[in-house]
Amino acid sequence: MNTLFNNFKSVALNVGEMLTPILTESKFIELGVLTPEEFVTAGDHLVHHCPTWQWSSAPKDKLKNYLPNDKQYLISRNVPCSRRCKDMEYDSSLEKVIGISDDDGEGWNDTHHFAADLPKVAEIQKKSVQVAPVEVAKECDTVLGIDDEDDELEDPNVYKQGDSDDDEDEETILKTRTYDLNITYDTYYQVPRLWLVGYNEDKGLLTVDEMNEDFSQDHANKTITFETHPFTSLNVASVHPCRHAQVVKKLCTQMAESGKTISVHQYLIIFLKFMAAVIPTIEYDFTQNVDL
Repeated sequence: MNTLFNNFKSVALNVGEMLTPILTESKFIELGVLTPEEFVTAGDHLVHHCPTWQWSSAPKDKLKNYLPNDKQYLISRNVPCSRRCKDMEYDSSLEKVIGISDDDGEGWNDTHHFAADLPKVAEIQKKSVQVAPVEVAKECDTVLGIDDEDDELEDPNVYKQGDSDDDEDEETILKTRTYDLNITYDTYYQVPRLWLVGYNEDKGLLTVDEMNEDFSQDHANKTITFETHPFTSLNVASVHPCRHAQVVKKLCTQMAESGKTISVHQYLIIFLKFMAAVIPTIEYDFTQNVDL
């Protein structure tokens, strides 16, 4: 029933998106939304500071004329997901409601906001076992502090026992689920939207039930829906954007009251930070620190 409802809602919103005029005047501070130009600015900032993210083009028949052809959406590939949400013990001391206000008492519930010990990509790769099949781009090695071990592999004094060592190495490899993450611009809600495609340890696609194991149970089947991707036409998981602007607006207001400001180019860094409340086990990169 949820799938049928989500499909119907997706069709309705697609119609609404086609009928909604493209935002041309900045309303970032007032409403927490972005123009397409601001989305590109924020995307450029994300790509610069977090090189695991890249811009992507789209098929010619799906190009959006309000975005540059080579900057249709953002993608981060092979993002590791080494734990299931059920393996992360709930602790109320780690919880924080982001963007809460006295007016309505609503906000974005981050159940692992203060979980500073959650393993990140660099920490996993530094363990004695290897993580596969994740392949991090070379430019990320410096950013994430990952050591290059290529020289060690060429040392005959270390690896000279033949195939038996290869067999032992295979036994020590810790395989993990991975995700491809996409960020598109939603013209109806005028905010970024996150899409997720999950793969199992053997690179096969995860089922809906398997993906739900990696999503916060406060958001699975509620905030997260399965809809048609605007560029790939695949039915994939997406964090519904209906409350993104509300959360960002409240954050802007709260930071202004404390004498701080959020610039529009920081939007996607902030966006990915509160997305971590929904997908706490998916270890994507948003390395620039922003206190919320």
